[in-house]
Amino acid sequence: MLKGFGRAPFGSRPSLTPTPAEALPAPHADSAPPMPSPPPPPAAPRARDVPKEPDPAEEAYETLKRHIHMRLVDRLDMNRVSEMDPNTLRSEIRGVVEHLCDTENPLLNRNERQRLVNEILDETFGFGPLELLLKDDKIADIMINGPKKIFVEKEGRIQRSEVVFRDNDHLLQIIDRIVSRVGRRVDETSPMVDARLPNGSRFNAIIPPLALDGAVVTIRMFGSRPIGKDDLLRFKAFTPEMLALMEGAMKARLNIVISGGTGSGKTTLLNTLSSFIQPDHRVITIEDAAELQLQQDHVVRLETRPANIEGRGAVTATDLVKNALRMRPDRIIIGECRGAETLDMIQAMNTGHEGSMTTVHANTPRDALSRLETMISMAGLELPIRALRAQFASAIDLIIQASRLQGGPRKVTSISEVVGMEGDTIIMQEIFAFRQLGVDANGRAYGEFIATGIRPTFMDRLEYAGYQLTPDVFRQRVLLKD
Repeated sequence: MLKGFGRAPFGSRPSLTPTPAEALPAPHADSAPPMPSPPPPPAAPRARDVPKEPDPAEEAYETLKRHIHMRLVDRLDMNRVSEMDPNTLRSEIRGVVEHLCDTENPLLNRNERQRLVNEILDETFGFGPLELLLKDDKIADIMINGPKKIFVEKEGRIQRSEVVFRDNDHLLQIIDRIVSRVGRRVDETSPMVDARLPNGSRFNAIIPPLALDGAVVTIRMFGSRPIGKDDLLRFKAFTPEMLALMEGAMKARLNIVISGGTGSGKTTLLNTLSSFIQPDHRVITIEDAAELQLQQDHVVRLETRPANIEGRGAVTATDLVKNALRMRPDRIIIGECRGAETLDMIQAMNTGHEGSMTTVHANTPRDALSRLETMISMAGLELPIRALRAQFASAIDLIIQASRLQGGPRKVTSISEVVGMEGDTIIMQEIFAFRQLGVDANGRAYGEFIATGIRPTFMDRLEYAGYQLTPDVFRQRVLLKD
């Protein structure tokens, strides 16, 4: 009888043996002084250092689940399965699994039986234990450090999950199922992979022998409903004045670079800004793993391809940028500049493809320009540094800095205009900024958004595009405290 699935085993009973202090009588006041006691024995290992005892009920449950799953696979007609409607198939499989549950162990209670059926369906049609985490809208990131250590980020804080995989082979099986659906592969010859889930979430995996303690998976979650400008305003990621400037920049076809660290919200911000693109513009996106969720109808999505097992057939971002220039684009959006494709992107911005966008990893707007210089040098061209920076100053109009602050809040911490060149230096001016003032009792950073009082030089381009901003938007003041 399998009862108590998911409950901890009984704890040990309290010891009835008296402690040394209780067993010995208290010394009399007139008695001789006690002999010096021997040194205490070494301390017992702390509870967190003691390996957790396996739960017999959970082991029995996993054994039953594997047995029913194997019997289900034996009974499936794979030719018929491929032809059936997914909803009808899932309903029929549920009936078969419930019948197998009654046959194998009729003593399961209702909750245990429902849990068993759902987990077998997830194992058959979905991604096994990951399904429970993927359905949680509050989870922003899933971090798997081997089959038994799974962490999630919820509301800006990282916590350990109770979900586990059976073993490393089980985890590798789920990884292979995910990457094979998007035409990628992962094995010992190619132990790292970038892919995407059906809902657009970013998936990265690295397996042994590179990962020493089992396969490591990182999933950046994207909800079924894209985060919009109203959501970001509610989260206080920026202010209405900052949003008005970014909207005007998109409608006036300014070239924009979004910079920030890992998990700072660069892709979310890029998706939000893309909603301001005119519906009649032809937009071409280029990504390593497609995750952008643009709202327009006229969008062409391109994705790079890694080399095959023979080391051939790779299609890089540089190849796709060159090909995109022949596809009559109005705007080109590169998910992230990482290498030699940066030069082609800058040249496209300078040759009639205004309104293009990209993201780059950098801590400040000035660092973003330095990183772009470094990545262009990866193209192997020996360009004078002044000529290179002149290309930047001419191509890039606006740099938007996104940051993830202590405690989890994500903010647009700077909007800076690239003005031009002065000598060998690129001149920039900050229009809006976020200044952190401290950390509250919960460990969450707080601060204020400010307008620096600088009016951008591209205001005439906004007016030509029919977008009006009043001078009061840029008046020096505190815009919002958070």
